[in-house]
Amino acid sequence: MTTFAFAARPGSARQLAGTGTLLRFALRRDRLMIPVWTGVNALMVLSMPGTLEGLYGTPGERADLIRQMAGNSSLRAMIGPVFDDSIGALTAWRVGVYAGALAAVMSLLVVVRHTRDEEESGRQELVASGMVGRRASLTAALLAAAVANAVLALLVTAGLAGHGAAGALALGLGIAGVGMVFATMAAIVAQLTESARLARGLTAAVLGAAFVLRAAGDSATDDGSSPLTWLSPLGWLENLRPYADERWWVLALLAGAVLLQGAVAYGLAGRRDIGMSFLPTRPGPATGRLGSAGALAWRLQRGGVLGWSIGFLLAGVVYGGMTEGAADLVGGNAGARRIFERMGGQSGLTDAFLASMVGMLGLVAALYIVASVLRLHGEETSGRAEPVLANAVGRLRWAAGHLVIAFGGAALLMLLAALGFALGYGKDIGPILGACLVQLPAIWVIGGLTVLLTGVLPRAAAASWGVAGAVLLIGWVGPALDMPQTVLDLSPFGHLPKLPGGEMDWGPVLALLGLAVVLVAGGLAGLRRRDMTT
Repeated sequence: MTTFAFAARPGSARQLAGTGTLLRFALRRDRLMIPVWTGVNALMVLSMPGTLEGLYGTPGERADLIRQMAGNSSLRAMIGPVFDDSIGALTAWRVGVYAGALAAVMSLLVVVRHTRDEEESGRQELVASGMVGRRASLTAALLAAAVANAVLALLVTAGLAGHGAAGALALGLGIAGVGMVFATMAAIVAQLTESARLARGLTAAVLGAAFVLRAAGDSATDDGSSPLTWLSPLGWLENLRPYADERWWVLALLAGAVLLQGAVAYGLAGRRDIGMSFLPTRPGPATGRLGSAGALAWRLQRGGVLGWSIGFLLAGVVYGGMTEGAADLVGGNAGARRIFERMGGQSGLTDAFLASMVGMLGLVAALYIVASVLRLHGEETSGRAEPVLANAVGRLRWAAGHLVIAFGGAALLMLLAALGFALGYGKDIGPILGACLVQLPAIWVIGGLTVLLTGVLPRAAAASWGVAGAVLLIGWVGPALDMPQTVLDLSPFGHLPKLPGGEMDWGPVLALLGLAVVLVAGGLAGLRRRDMTT
């Protein structure tokens, strides 16, 4: 019990010394990442009421939507049940779960970056040698995540207040609460593992499990009452029911989880040395499979590739299985049909839905390739690249090992997505395979830009996340907001043929492939000529 009672001891204030300075430093380092993540998330939420008013403008259309969702288990698994027919309630239904998931991703990235990342790079040891308390770094990381989630909650609440202040406040607090649940969870995992990569991966895996539990529960019931739904923090957000007789007591579940997990994280932080972990890293072989730079890169990234591969296969199965249900749901709504056709081409609704879902997975695969390419930057800044390059390994050979995994891994993800679609939809894999593979040039352009920033401007390499976030925003929200084509064309995905169902146009595909090659070549040239950073 003494582990969690440190706040009552006279020396506890010294354990938090320097927290304010570290918090300001953390917010300065994240001055790009936090605004991008919060801005994209808030814009996704705030753009939805206008879209829904255009799609379901009459009470009859909204009542028909609720009736159809009650009998469509596949779409409930994807989005969740509808609890009321107001525009506010429909907004919470359509984007609430996804906004909570994005807040969770942002929060876990912030916390791991300012805890385990700092220890792994050796910077935390230098910071700890000054007048800094033992738990100051963890406190600053959690406060940075809290600031980001508070800003997100304020934006959502202010933006939706016109549709009902109580519902807007409930949705804003619920999204921020989910973010803080995964922030404190990441704080625990950062104490357990010795690798920042593993800490991010494990916390993301918990988030994936939470989504699956909620989806399984919602597919079984149409009112969110399944025990599986209540096992997931995303299910708590759903059952908060913004704009539908809010259940304010659900916020106590989120607050209780944050406090409990925070206490565990603080207790663990006080019981280990800097750089150590409660789950030691298993030593690997020094020869054999690690006899080349490529083999080392594969060993470092194989866990991430496996996790992403499983996720894309399952996503393909789920989206393929709901294709017929989605076509039935939006088939009678002209506005919804136009949005799907704008995302997926001007073919039949089923092909348009498949094309839009494949396009969404392509956008998500862009996040994978950014993370995989940035592993180069992480190896460099942590100092682990220097011992490798001190041997008979050139920079290009070292970089090539990671880039093969990044670019080849993206191709693997889209292949597995195609297989999942074929399994879920039960139709010929050929057209769907072509639709998935045609996403690769755009994905590789995003990867090529990340290589260019890493090679030429390593200090700006993290800006790749901002580019990926902007592309994600244009792809997800742009068609629904009826953005001009010139805006949609800012994304490389806007130039791709809309398959299946559309006409194959090789011109844009080859142009994007050429652009990706030029970007990668420029990045490798810069990496070869500049000094290595630490």
